[in-house]
Amino acid sequence: MTRLAVEGATVTYRQPGRGVLTAVDGVDLEVAAGEVVGLVGESGCGKSTLARAICGLEPLTAGRILLDGEPVAKLGLRARDVPLRRIQMVFQNPYASLNPRRRVGAQIEDGRKVAAGEVPSVTELLESVGLDAAAAARYPHEFSGGQRQRVAIARAMAAGPDLLIGDEPIASLDASLQSRVATLMRNIALEQGASLLFISHDLAVVRVIADRIAVMQAGRIVEQGPAEQVWAAPQHPYTRRLLAAIPIADGLGHLPAM
Repeated sequence: MTRLAVEGATVTYRQPGRGVLTAVDGVDLEVAAGEVVGLVGESGCGKSTLARAICGLEPLTAGRILLDGEPVAKLGLRARDVPLRRIQMVFQNPYASLNPRRRVGAQIEDGRKVAAGEVPSVTELLESVGLDAAAAARYPHEFSGGQRQRVAIARAMAAGPDLLIGDEPIASLDASLQSRVATLMRNIALEQGASLLFISHDLAVVRVIADRIAVMQAGRIVEQGPAEQVWAAPQHPYTRRLLAAIPIADGLGHLPAM
């Protein structure tokens, strides 16, 4: 069953004196129910713009986005429509997306209040991301960066989403935490029955958690397929360049060009 279908999605911006910038250019992408898809590409390739369009935060110039066959409309000034609450995003900077003046337990409870069905308690959600119940009484500034990202994941899952999107959620974390948080997002999404679209510029981390990988360059998907297939036998020159740029773990340089 297809959970998310992106069909010919295009996002353009008018730039005074510079014409039209096409950030997303006719993208087709699918995420099945219970599937983890990694979307990779260098900074500025349009990954985050596509993520915002999927969430209804960015209007499409052309194409459409469907969640379980129903169109995803752009989010307006009013409260988020109930269907859109089934899509939740974890952003790159958790401190900016959490309210610094409210305890994290209250912020997670906000998500639980809009969930369509039964969801775990605040304590259960915190424990699912490796934090104890006492964390609910603390404020965002009292956590480390990795812990704040865990709080952000718990808050997103509190709404009982069918689709969880991670928009570069590990980019601001120490290298030692990146793989752990990425794996946590995969596990918690699948345990609660959600699909995951994980956006990153790090192919090595995406390979660990994704069932399929889509590679984006200059607003277009240039290659996609099963994770191990893309990793072992990349077809597009851009994908080969991304793989060649991954450092070898023992520090002996980079992988040889393919």
